[in-house]
Amino acid sequence: MSARKAHGAGVAVLAAAGLAPLVAAVTPGIVAAAADTEVSGVVINEVSQRVNPDWVEFHNTGDEAADLSGWKFQDDQDRGPEDYVFPPGTVIPAGWYLVLDAAEGDTRGFEFGLGAEDTVRLSDPTGTLVDSLSWTEHAATTYGRCPDGTGEVRLTAAPTRGEANDCSSPARINEVASGFVELVNPTDADLDLSGVVVRAAGADDGYVVTAGGVIRAGGFASIDVSVLPFAPSEVDGIELVDADGTVVDEQGWDTLPAPSLGRCPDATGPFAVTASATPSAANDCVPVAGQDVVKVNEVESDEGDPGDWIELVNTGAEAVDLSGWLVRDSDDTRFSTIPDGTVVEAGGFYVHEETALGFGLGGGDQARLYTPNGTLADSYTWEEHAATTYGRCPDGTGEFRTTTTPTKGAANDCGPAVRINEIESSDGEPSDWVELANPSAEDVDIAGFQVKDDDDTHVWTAPAGTVVPAGGHYVVEETDLDFGLGGADTVRLFAADGSAIDSYAWADHAATTYGRCPDGTGAFAVTVEPTKGAVNSCEGDAVPPAPWPGGPAVTVVDAEDAFDGDLSGIDYAPSGTAEPGVLWAVDNGRGRLHRLEWDGTVWANSTDDGWSAGKPLHYPGGVGTPDSEGVTVTGDGSVVVGTERDNDADDVSQLSLLRFDVSGAEAALSATTEWDLTADLPTTGPNAGIEAVEWVPDDVLTGLGLVDESTGGAYDPDGYPAHGDGVYFVGVEGTGQVYAYLLLDDGGIRQLAAIDPELAGVMALDFDLATGTLWAVCDDGCEGASSLLRVGDDGAFAVTGQVARPAAMANLNSEGFAITPVERCADGVRPVYWTDDDDTDGHSLRAGTLPCPEDPGEPGDDDGSDAGTDDGGAADGSDTGAGDGADAGAEPGGESGADDGTEDGGTLPDTGATAGWLVAGGLLLTLAGFALVAADRRRRAVS
Repeated sequence: MSARKAHGAGVAVLAAAGLAPLVAAVTPGIVAAAADTEVSGVVINEVSQRVNPDWVEFHNTGDEAADLSGWKFQDDQDRGPEDYVFPPGTVIPAGWYLVLDAAEGDTRGFEFGLGAEDTVRLSDPTGTLVDSLSWTEHAATTYGRCPDGTGEVRLTAAPTRGEANDCSSPARINEVASGFVELVNPTDADLDLSGVVVRAAGADDGYVVTAGGVIRAGGFASIDVSVLPFAPSEVDGIELVDADGTVVDEQGWDTLPAPSLGRCPDATGPFAVTASATPSAANDCVPVAGQDVVKVNEVESDEGDPGDWIELVNTGAEAVDLSGWLVRDSDDTRFSTIPDGTVVEAGGFYVHEETALGFGLGGGDQARLYTPNGTLADSYTWEEHAATTYGRCPDGTGEFRTTTTPTKGAANDCGPAVRINEIESSDGEPSDWVELANPSAEDVDIAGFQVKDDDDTHVWTAPAGTVVPAGGHYVVEETDLDFGLGGADTVRLFAADGSAIDSYAWADHAATTYGRCPDGTGAFAVTVEPTKGAVNSCEGDAVPPAPWPGGPAVTVVDAEDAFDGDLSGIDYAPSGTAEPGVLWAVDNGRGRLHRLEWDGTVWANSTDDGWSAGKPLHYPGGVGTPDSEGVTVTGDGSVVVGTERDNDADDVSQLSLLRFDVSGAEAALSATTEWDLTADLPTTGPNAGIEAVEWVPDDVLTGLGLVDESTGGAYDPDGYPAHGDGVYFVGVEGTGQVYAYLLLDDGGIRQLAAIDPELAGVMALDFDLATGTLWAVCDDGCEGASSLLRVGDDGAFAVTGQVARPAAMANLNSEGFAITPVERCADGVRPVYWTDDDDTDGHSLRAGTLPCPEDPGEPGDDDGSDAGTDDGGAADGSDTGAGDGADAGAEPGGESGADDGTEDGGTLPDTGATAGWLVAGGLLLTLAGFALVAADRRRRAVS
């Protein structure tokens, strides 16, 4: 955009409508700011206390690193044990920032919220107050020091979590006409405009607001053309410049349109031609065609098929062009634009998929629809995930409710959840009957409902008080029906108002019964056997897993509260002898890698080379916080971590494998290579992506006869140069599938196989070299079942059986599993390990046993699935091979064999770990549970 310099010698300083003298010399709402930081250099730099969760930013303005170990952070109350104490090893390097979040009951931040009138205080270990800040009202943005780190505290222009404060003016250009320029104050506090300049784009001079000029909270100020040194209609753009010379807003045009160009909606929306000029008042925005008839109609927020989605419906009589409309969730920083050419016919539907959204929807969230000019057209807010979906009943006009079934891109299913589920028509036990099912999460009262066959005179009416329980069944016997069912007949179900709900017709008697498969929701089929009043028995139903092949008991093998949750994948690196090796484990929420060693009592963080608290992981270049779910040790000793998103980039699915060199003493690890699998894998939700990764050597797979599905021939490693010396097996939670990949040295990928482990989800993978078996492990969603996969005669991995978790092991959220090699065998068994992401009872690591193979020299001959009665154990916490599990909890922290998994582990103590973010100079590290982020980093691009 070019600009023509306005004529005039100097700048205008005349008063403008809407500007008033500044009443106070400080930002409204701030009571006091005090600091005594001569020794530490640490100040409270920015406070956010309006957007959940609250957060507080600390900044080390000194020339040396500041150790905050034992320092205390408080609000205006002395809360005793609930005051936040920084854990040992918390260090802020010179020039860096640390951001502490309100954890709201979590153990990873301060457990109190910040109010509209409150104080935050920072004290050293002696109790000396180092810094404090008080306010009397919520900040529209945040309160922050200006200049950054050293100045007085004022209202910022925008939150800058972990970065230098935005001390520019939050004022914005709101409307431009031939006769005036209007500014707006989008905040909830009066705004001092002293020294702010309005000028033609590219000009050196302009209108300067005189000292004492202020715009009231949410107000407007128009500057008349008579005091401007330029005419808006004679230039091609204007700029709003802060007193320090920073351009804080600008808008250009080819020809200034009449009557005016204004933001729609005011202050936040894009510029559009208005219906009339409105100086010093809200803009008169022209309605966009369709904004009153297009509605949010149905929402899937719980990782549907294939992910989250938002459905819109056109309730009008004419087609509506949705090109350029915006879809948002509850976060104003996230939006998705509906593609050009998207036209919804009258009465039609449009579904905005998660792949188009670029982000997922939460359990408590919003779906908001905006027109291209920024007008909110419709929205819906919910507090928790729906069992099915949330939808309007009736479509487009009714209130939102939980639908009976999801109906993406079609009319909502607003009828009763009860359906015909199973039919006996051939003199069953004791005669004919009709079973109804309620697959929903709520009881359904069916008083007045009617069941008929193909004869309208044959009617059964449900008496008052008849209820089909949530997830349950109700059987209508022939004695209730008062009529029988024929070999060729129909069963019909009607609501109390006579509307048809469901029906099924058949031409011949079933050998057993006709029933929905799966129960309550599927299509009708001939069942395997009648199951009156119970879940239908369908062809192909899963066979219950076999008992755990090792010892029945488990033992906790970590210190209490050592990890406090989020421990996910693990992998065992053998020592090569009978001595315990190393357990590598990843923490997904914190993006941290742990190197664990056996200390004779428990597995604990190694004290060598900076591993005492684990090391934070980052993407190449030292940025981001990978949500680290799976881990595997490769043949060259490097570690590869499987991730499903960048925790710093909101809820955006990003399926990557990251390689890390773990041989050095660095405080944090940046990936040496990233392989992005997002485009190659099926679409999943941001929390349903890569959960597991396992490296298997090439020579083992060629020895097993693996077939390369991409070529149809035997897998030939020599055909893929520069790929290392093994294959990576990747487990995806959302699809429940396993995929085999070659990772090329240049960052490229090659998929060799797709494998179905016949599990609802894959949380962990481990390859047992001794038996040639790939273990795929599910968590508490599958009752802890594991699938055993081996290469068959056709060269493909296939399920050879499934096993249940050990009898004495609770139904834990097991997201990691590791088998030790035959060198660890003792008395016929060897240790295996599970992680528990929920840290049940304060423990995240448990050990059990598997039998040793009879001939460990022949991989694949014996996977031990017929064993489990051997005695014996090992010296690293897994001595659980004998007995019935009743003594499994005898050691301190042990777990009783009588535990049926029904307890939730109680309230976990707050260890203070992972309390916040440290930010500076291009790196992202973790130190004593804190993430270090570059002060100038940008949000990582995601495909």
